[in-house]
Amino acid sequence: MYATVAYQVANTINIKESKSHLSWSLIFHGSDELFYKVSNNSFIYIFQYGIVSFFNLDEDTINSVFNKIKPFCTNYFIDKLSDVVEVSVSNNTLKVGFNSVILPSLDEEMIRLVMLNTSQSVALDRYSEITEALLIETNKHTTYLENKGKLDISGYTLKRFIGRVLNIKNRISENLYIFDSPDSTWENEQLNKLNLELKQTFDLTDRYRLIHDRIEIIKENLDLFKDIMYHKESSKLEWIIIILIVIEVVDMFIAKIFFN
Repeated sequence: MYATVAYQVANTINIKESKSHLSWSLIFHGSDELFYKVSNNSFIYIFQYGIVSFFNLDEDTINSVFNKIKPFCTNYFIDKLSDVVEVSVSNNTLKVGFNSVILPSLDEEMIRLVMLNTSQSVALDRYSEITEALLIETNKHTTYLENKGKLDISGYTLKRFIGRVLNIKNRISENLYIFDSPDSTWENEQLNKLNLELKQTFDLTDRYRLIHDRIEIIKENLDLFKDIMYHKESSKLEWIIIILIVIEVVDMFIAKIFFN
């Protein structure tokens, strides 16, 4: 029995710096991921979006890896979200269950798929927490708007809130390739079957859509807040113009009375 464990260790990990400083045997790499072989049947998978996944490594080794990659992390987390999948081997068997996978052999590509999908599951847990917190914060403003008929947020704070939501939306779109399949699955039916079953078991697609829907709801609310604030500022400007015109008319009227 082997364990695949994925951790959310940071907001982001610098892949370029990690690649240049880490000395394990690099099996696969891309612009946003590094797949290393540490020893016989032991692997590490590092992702730009702050996830590190381990296969068949003990806790002491995992902690030492954390220390090695910490310098390349942005906003390193002390409390880490994680997920575990047990992997066992049985000849001519490929089966994906809840938090367990049976592989026909310890094939590197199969192990990489298990680690990839486990990592994406942890990333979705993280983004689910973030978007839920954003939705709760947005609902506080909509409730205040319902009860008081006005917003309880300043223009500056609203702009920062909008920026935070857009940045999170961009990170999700850039970093999570839930709907993409690795190149290795295109021509290998067994790898493709494993990948699809892992996505289905982890419920990756539906969880991703839920997060995306939350972001869209938040964005719609913020657009409404922005329109209300714009209308409020426009009304202020209109009243300022009216007052200035009135003052100018009164001034002209006084001037005519006293100087004619």
